[in-house]
Amino acid sequence: MGRMSDIRTIGYFGGTFDPPHLGHEMLAREAFFQLSLDAVMWLITPDPPHKTKREITPIQSRLEMLKIVTDRYDEFMISEVDLQRSPPYYAADTAAIIKNNHPEVGLVYIIGEDSLHDLPGWYQPERFLSTIDQLAVAPRPGFNEDLVALDEKIPGLKAKTVFLTEIMIEISSSLIRERIKRGLAYDHFLSQGVAEYIESHYLYGL
Repeated sequence: MGRMSDIRTIGYFGGTFDPPHLGHEMLAREAFFQLSLDAVMWLITPDPPHKTKREITPIQSRLEMLKIVTDRYDEFMISEVDLQRSPPYYAADTAAIIKNNHPEVGLVYIIGEDSLHDLPGWYQPERFLSTIDQLAVAPRPGFNEDLVALDEKIPGLKAKTVFLTEIMIEISSSLIRERIKRGLAYDHFLSQGVAEYIESHYLYGL
């Protein structure tokens, strides 16, 4: 990966990555190629404000698993911007920090269609939308969002939104955690290195 001065457009892919799975990799790779990005920055969140009802794996373990994933691809990097500030970790604030640090770089924010559905309930969604240059959305099973209706709630959303094609992610971190707890097979949803890390560190109830 080249220097930031050589990069014109970056896709920012935020999440808890608890754990990072093959669906995450597929989504990041598809966004990279379909949108002609220069890089995909995985934006790991220490303590997401919308996931307060469950125990989250310590950030160091999640970061180490994420490094296993990103080290396999030249186009992947990890952003620790949220690790360098205090909570709450709202996307609107994170995007503003990123844009302030790199105003010359196009900021494409990558989310799943489930997150698009929830976007009107995010903290300051209008500010978030005004900060980013494009919103890339991956279709999710069970969702068929009406951009016209969403645009009425968040003006300008439709113009900045692009849907990724030929990809439908049916894997989720919660599914993997549940399968591990129930003693079911799970490693086929993960890269080998991440599966080995989970096993060696006895994560998720192993």
